[in-house]
Formats: sequence, structure tokens, C-alpha cells
Amino acid sequence: MSERLLLTALKGGSHTTIITLNGKKITKMPSALEKLPGLRTLDLQNNLIRKVCPELRTLTKLTLLNLGNNLFEEIPEEMKYLTSLKKLHLFGNRICSIATGVCDGLTQLVLLNLNDNRLKSLPQEVGRLRNLTYLSINHNQLTVIPTELCSIESLAELHLNYNQLVGIPEEIKHLQNLQQLFLVRNNIEVLPEGLCHLKKLRILDIAGNVIQIFPAGFQNLKLREFYCEGNPLFLKRPITATQPKDIWTLREIAARFVLRQLDENNHLIMNAIERYPETKDKLSKARRCALCRKPFLAEWLECVQFVSPSKNWKISKNLHLIPLQILLCSYRCFDRRGPNLFGIAQE
Repeated sequence: MSERLLLTALKGGSHTTIITLNGKKITKMPSALEKLPGLRTLDLQNNLIRKVCPELRTLTKLTLLNLGNNLFEEIPEEMKYLTSLKKLHLFGNRICSIATGVCDGLTQLVLLNLNDNRLKSLPQEVGRLRNLTYLSINHNQLTVIPTELCSIESLAELHLNYNQLVGIPEEIKHLQNLQQLFLVRNNIEVLPEGLCHLKKLRILDIAGNVIQIFPAGFQNLKLREFYCEGNPLFLKRPITATQPKDIWTLREIAARFVLRQLDENNHLIMNAIERYPETKDKLSKARRCALCRKPFLAEWLECVQFVSPSKNWKISKNLHLIPLQILLCSYRCFDRRGPNLFGIAQE
């Protein structure tokens, strides 16, 4: 049957635009594809193909390629020659690597489906897929997201469910067109503050992670749907505890002094700091107290503020209060806190 279909397609020559050989138990990609220069859609899903044929590189007009549910172990270099490709389906294979240079040629790609593979990492070159709007890598073995992924400004939908991610890069704030983000069943402990800057984000699903608290400003997201069941969120159960005194290291005391002098535009300190780029870089990571707004570097008091989720959000049934992380510079500021701000106690 597959031979007859291919023969019919070959008779069409340059007029053939679609080939569908779905579920035909094909073990090799037909090399005769080079005789179909006008091909736009190639569907070879649900077969037993392990490698692409060299002739694939001749299909420069191809816009849709479906190789889902085959036996590929790598996204091969030949893919980079498909310069018109817009949709690429590679779900349900055994892919554990992406050949160098593949992303260089796929600059027109808008959809990439890599679900159900064996990827442990993504190459930095993924950032070159500058027109990508939909990326799905569910059910793989990813542990980190390369920061280069966050440079794809066109990305609107990102699916990373069922991986082994332990965090999300702060650079996610650059995905200003992101509307849907799915992070179900990973090992994420903390969400970055940058997430709060995603003005177009409408759906966020972080169910089944190990998140206890959300970054300040999270409550201001314009979400329509938010799901977080299965996370050990902090609960509002006030207790009385002994409050220790502030004891900072000499390094922290010195850092705070320098930071305050910089705030006051002390020219002597500002000029001196330019001679120590490593120190300048460390000081650039300083934060500010949520109450007094004074800077601190590496020692702070983590507190939690509970706020009600927006009435516009469709949320998990048991979510009544959202715990927000609030950082204070000292116990002195903690004593000045409002009634809705609490310290964090370990059970």
C-alpha cells in the first residue's frame, strides 16, 4: 500500500504537495522524496523509521513534517536544510540529542512538538528559533531550561510538564508574548520574580511541584486560569515564637555600608568600585527591604504575606490564600510590620 501511494505521488512530480504514509510499518524514509521538490506536507508518523534519508534536505518548500511515533534517537543535521518548515512533530520517539546547527536553518518554525522523548537538555542554539510560538517538551528528562530559550520573543505557549526541572530562569521575564505556561510534575522549588513581569500570561499550571511560596507581585498577574494543587504551600497558622537579635557577618555589614553610600551617590565610593568588577557584579545583585527600602546583599529575613487570589482567576479548588515571599533587612523592620505579615516557622 505504501509503495503504491508513493508511486502515485511520484507521478505527480513537482505538483505533489502532500504525502501521508501514516502507520504503514515503514522502516526507512523513501529516498525518492528528492523527486518531489514541491512537497509542502510530509506525514510519516506511526512507523518504524530510525533515520532520515539524505534526500530530505532537498525539500526546501516543506512547511509541515510529522515524524511522530517512530524510532529516532536524534534530531539530525539534515533538518537544518528545511528552511521553509513551520511545523515539526517529533513526539513519541527516543530522541536524546539535537545535532549542532539544526536550529540555524529552522528560523521559520512556529511549532515544535518533542513530547515523549528522552531529552535531558536543550542546546543553547534553541534561542535561534526566533519565530517559534508553540513549544511542547512534555514527558522528557529536562533538568534545566537554557536562558537562551527565554530570548524567543514570539513564544506564546510553553509546555514542560513531567520533566525533572528544579527551577525556572529569571530571564523568563523576556518572554513578553507568553500566554500559556505549563510546568506540571517537575521538582521546582521556587518561581523567579521575573515571572511576575509576564503581562500577557493567562494560563499557569504548576501542579505537582515542591513550591511553598510565590514571589512578591505574583498576585498582580492577569491570569484566567491558575492551578497549583500538589504543592506544599505555606499555610496561615500563626504561632508565638522567640525572636532573635540581628547578627550579621562582617561581609554583610560592609556590603550594606557600601550599598548605602552608592544610594547617596558618594563619588569616592562610586569611582573606587569601578576598579573591582567582581565586587561590582556581586553588589548589583543586592535587594531591598520591603519596608524600609534599604539595600542588603546576602542576609535577610524571609517573611510571608497571605493574599486572596483574584476573583478573575479560575483556580484550584483548595486554594484560598496565596503565600507571597516578603524579604526584610532586619528584625527591627520585622517589628514594624503590618498585621498580615508573618515570619516563617519550621514545623
